[in-house]
Amino acid sequence: MLKDQQVGAVLPAQDIARARAYYSEKLGLEPENPDDDDNLQYKCGDGTGFFLYQTPNAGTARNTQMGWMVSDVAATVAELRDKGVTFEDYDFPGLKTENGIATMPDGSAAAWFLDTEGNILSLTQTG
Repeated sequence: MLKDQQVGAVLPAQDIARARAYYSEKLGLEPENPDDDDNLQYKCGDGTGFFLYQTPNAGTARNTQMGWMVSDVAATVAELRDKGVTFEDYDFPGLKTENGIATMPDGSAAAWFLDTEGNILSLTQTG
């Protein structure tokens, strides 16, 4: 029933203006509804997107909440670092980052960063 349908993420933000500035300045994303002041809708590749809404509950999740599939994680990390994005370093059983990038069991690469609202976002290398 849902397997062929597009999906999108829903992310919380304590300060929607601060989040909007971060997503614009650091990630190069502009909302589809620029006049709204309590929620923002973003479109990304292949008809995907996400919704950011204001709530005091932002930043409480300790898991990855949304991720982008990219062709080159190292290049994307470097580009985002140049814009001031800080990547997380992890050292868990089965997952260790080096310079912010982990090599996954299947050989792909992944990296994680936090937005201004405490949401954990990821990059995963495709193919």
